[in-house]
Amino acid sequence: MARAGKVFVRNKPAGLIYETDEGYEFIYDTDYLSDENAVPVSLTMPLSPDAYKSNVLFPFFDGLIPEGWLLKVVERNWKIDGKDRFGLLLAVCRDCIGDVHIEAEE
Repeated sequence: MARAGKVFVRNKPAGLIYETDEGYEFIYDTDYLSDENAVPVSLTMPLSPDAYKSNVLFPFFDGLIPEGWLLKVVERNWKIDGKDRFGLLLAVCRDCIGDVHIEAEE
């Protein structure tokens, strides 16, 4: 089963990010798109009903993952390989600084 995460912007469900056989896909939620106050997840992903696809983790989402000593703590304590960027995103970006956070889909 492919891994997925629900993406929130300002605590509102904004879309889903998936790990696919080809890489990654992000799609905005239709209810979110119809909200007149909706803002994009990032400037590189403007509001659109079309899916964003990439063979590498989107730079915006990769930038949410901790670096340096904090990444080492996460790798050691949660036993997540630092090369598993999507696994790190799902594990540690539930409570990150800023408007966007990710919750792993069960």
